Amino acid sequence: MFDLILENTIARIALLSLLFIAVAFVSYAMVVFLEQRRATRRRLVSETVSGSDNSFAPGSLRAHASEGAWMKLVNAIEKSGLSLIDTKDQALRSRLIAAGYTAPGAPRVYTLVRLSLVVALPVIMLTAIWLIGSRPSMTKLYFYAMAAAVIGLYGPSLFIRIKADRRQREIINGFPDALDLMLVCVEAGLGLEAAFARVGMEMTDSHPLLAEQLGAVVLELRAGRSREDALRRMADRAGTDEIRAFATLLIQSTKLGSSIAQTLRVYASEMRERRRMRAEEKAHRLPVLLSIPLVVCMLPVMIGVLMLPAIIRVVRLLMPALGAG
Repeated sequence: MFDLILENTIARIALLSLLFIAVAFVSYAMVVFLEQRRATRRRLVSETVSGSDNSFAPGSLRAHASEGAWMKLVNAIEKSGLSLIDTKDQALRSRLIAAGYTAPGAPRVYTLVRLSLVVALPVIMLTAIWLIGSRPSMTKLYFYAMAAAVIGLYGPSLFIRIKADRRQREIINGFPDALDLMLVCVEAGLGLEAAFARVGMEMTDSHPLLAEQLGAVVLELRAGRSREDALRRMADRAGTDEIRAFATLLIQSTKLGSSIAQTLRVYASEMRERRRMRAEEKAHRLPVLLSIPLVVCMLPVMIGVLMLPAIIRVVRLLMPALGAG
């Protein structure tokens, strides 16, 4: 039986696929079981300390307003007994919010996507190898499956990081212009909330991400949230040091009673200087980046053009001498 499996390529691929899926599901089930025990212990401790049961807390209307296909799939999987809650849910939620995924169920969808890719990519790779007709060894098949599983495990995290960096870069590039407009509005007599609303409307076309952040602050202020809390939440959503420092400056100016216009003027000047320094830094990096294609592409061609006449002359002089010898 074992010799038959070793001789048959389809049987080997199927056996490897089943072993990989079994190991992946057993590992994930153990992690989920331990996390459920930890969550139950935390809930019992919190209920003991508070002395109240939060199971009958009212839900949010926004959470039940709409339910997409991903959330339906996540809820169906969780109802079957498989938990998709990450062990570091708060850190994951912060990274997803920085990347623009602000839905409450985004961490669970992210976990589902990672789990699906860890299982699906090795199966797809082994199926492609079988369709091509190649017959690699068992060791190569194992390494191929492991490489595909690693890509499925870390690929979504890399995608989220790249998208978050790109989003933060767009927000930072438009922030000095927003500060200038906000300074004009404040000096014209508008309050901070009205200035945020006006600047957000003006920058909807030029910098939509920054306008979205300002609009969220305005909505939270109108809903009754304090200015300090709304500014700190904006800094957490943006995930950039510049906006976090801006929120801290506004909070301190409000508490100390200093001029908000003067604070905006100084910080806007500093942000314009930082943007100029970033542009100069990119300009200074260009010669280093251009040297790579120059050395790889142009230097061998230049060496060939310069050395070819000398090589032809050496061949013409040496070949008759060697032939006569």
